[in-house]
Amino acid sequence: MSHLRADVPHDLKNSGLNLHPGAEDDGWYKPPPVILGDGTIVQLLKDGEALKAAYDAIAGAKRLICLQVYIFGSDATGKAFAELLSRKAAEGVRVLVSYDSFGSFASDRRMFSQMRRAGVRVEEFHPVRPWDCRYSWRPFNRDHRKLVVVDEDIAWLGGLNIGDEYAGPWITGMESMEIEPWRDTAVGLRGPAAKSLFRAFVASWRYLHTGGRITRCEYIRDHDLYDVIATVPTIKSKVSQRFRAALKDAKRSALLTMAYFAPDDEMLNEMCHAAKRGVEVKLLIPAKCDLPVLTTAARSFYETLLKAGVHVYERQHVILHAKTMVIDGRISVVGSTNLDYRSIEYNCELSIAIRSSEFGEKMTSLFENDVLFSKRIRLDHWRKRTIRDRVGQWAVSRARYLL
Repeated sequence: MSHLRADVPHDLKNSGLNLHPGAEDDGWYKPPPVILGDGTIVQLLKDGEALKAAYDAIAGAKRLICLQVYIFGSDATGKAFAELLSRKAAEGVRVLVSYDSFGSFASDRRMFSQMRRAGVRVEEFHPVRPWDCRYSWRPFNRDHRKLVVVDEDIAWLGGLNIGDEYAGPWITGMESMEIEPWRDTAVGLRGPAAKSLFRAFVASWRYLHTGGRITRCEYIRDHDLYDVIATVPTIKSKVSQRFRAALKDAKRSALLTMAYFAPDDEMLNEMCHAAKRGVEVKLLIPAKCDLPVLTTAARSFYETLLKAGVHVYERQHVILHAKTMVIDGRISVVGSTNLDYRSIEYNCELSIAIRSSEFGEKMTSLFENDVLFSKRIRLDHWRKRTIRDRVGQWAVSRARYLL
């Protein structure tokens, strides 16, 4: 039985979104958690349920809450988080919050002031207003990470910011929302992996208080079962290197879900080489985007990808904001990192790579469910696009390093 309500807009019904609490999600069911060899418990989450899991973890905190986010909205969902964080601080829990100045530029600054008065330690990453800077003004380098760590034992990360479009009615219970919910993915972790993610938060928190080189925000932790990849802006990005290496080592399949896809030539070539040597490479990107120019940028690569044998899908009905990769059903990457120049050369990003066939199976299932709500792009049809589209795509692709 579907849990979708009659008041859900027609274009969101049967959209593959986790719109309301309940077990059923248009054919995809929340899987049971996976226990890794070191005892870390990993839970795959999507859409509003993912943000609700972070909210619930914060509500259960006993000693410490660390929250790092790009957008901390001041809408109903943002205010619900702010009130919860303030309440936990009043209870004696140490609460540390970091938000990006540019990402949260439209948010009501009074909300952050109220949180500070309640005892929450709130820091603004790289203030856009020069007079607010404690150290040097760096308007182009942003903190795009999304992370929650509770009591150094529970962690949550993925692509979701704090706002109504990410939460839907999961946090506030508001059934009628004017804003369209987005499709996103996150993971919840309990155990040893959470401690590594806590160290990633600490590296960033220290940078906010001491300044200096932005490389101080970097934290890379390699483990037999998972890698924590907290990167900083650089031309020679470690996350880009790892993504290319994963594609190069792929033997059977590579499933990529990317909200923003404008890769460098090396990444594009690695995807094409993998497909040409027989790896089943599938790319899922949004048919519509909050930044339409990035849809045009992504489409500029279709012909190259399709000629190489890459399967390209455009997610329909919703705005796809997830950033994930699954290699051979064994290595799964979830986080905030997109395959575009901004993620690599301008942003601080955070992803986790989990080595587990059991977890990879669940990630593959989620990818295949999204494909059911997608349109596959065929080369013969794509070549019939208009001259106007061709020129626009070419122009945007030439300037993709600016996006």
